[in-house]
Amino acid sequence: MIKNDPIGAAINDYLQGKKNGSITVASNLTEDDIIPVDYLFRQEEEMPELETIALQECRGHVLDVGAGAGCHSLLLQEHGLKVTALDISEGAVEAMRKRGVENVLLADVLTLKDQKYDTLLMLMNGIGIVGDLFGLYRFLVHAKTILNPGGQILLESSDILYMYEQEDGSVLLDLNAGYYGEVEYNMRYKTHESGMFKWLFIDAGLLEQYAEEHGFSMEVLYEGENGNYLAKLVLQE
Repeated sequence: MIKNDPIGAAINDYLQGKKNGSITVASNLTEDDIIPVDYLFRQEEEMPELETIALQECRGHVLDVGAGAGCHSLLLQEHGLKVTALDISEGAVEAMRKRGVENVLLADVLTLKDQKYDTLLMLMNGIGIVGDLFGLYRFLVHAKTILNPGGQILLESSDILYMYEQEDGSVLLDLNAGYYGEVEYNMRYKTHESGMFKWLFIDAGLLEQYAEEHGFSMEVLYEGENGNYLAKLVLQE
């Protein structure tokens, strides 16, 4: 197992019977968050409504981007869809193969070519992997090269403006710091540490602007109570 693969190490420990592990997620914005590893192995009945809707919307050949332990890929596979699970974590890819995911790729989505998909699935705030607004621009340009005509992106994100609210209800933003949804994270599990990486949370209005500029129509399919939402971006033919 490579040293800087906290997700992969946690997933493989779980498969070996160490069920009580947790991943610590530190950010430059708020207190540490703790992700129980068993959350990455949730069954269909344990999935939130947003994820259930997203899985029902999948069609054609699905690319599950940032597939983790493969819980979504396995479910789509069971329902008869053709799915490819993609992750940059060597440990996650190894675990998904052990769990029976039929098509698994160890790669960054931006490096993919010579293959077309009908659905790009990006759950658990999956669009965050683009890092920042420039990364979103790059991703949407690339997505058009790997989507079939009329293909779609199903993505989860959140508007985190509420995290900047003051006690009096006002919002305090550093206007010199760039877009407020650009966050830095570090993930830790036992001796494994990712190092700082950028992650994007984007409000639906701004996402729609970017989508339309790149030839996608956008529809919000679900809005949660904490600013999170599910969006469907369809490539216009």
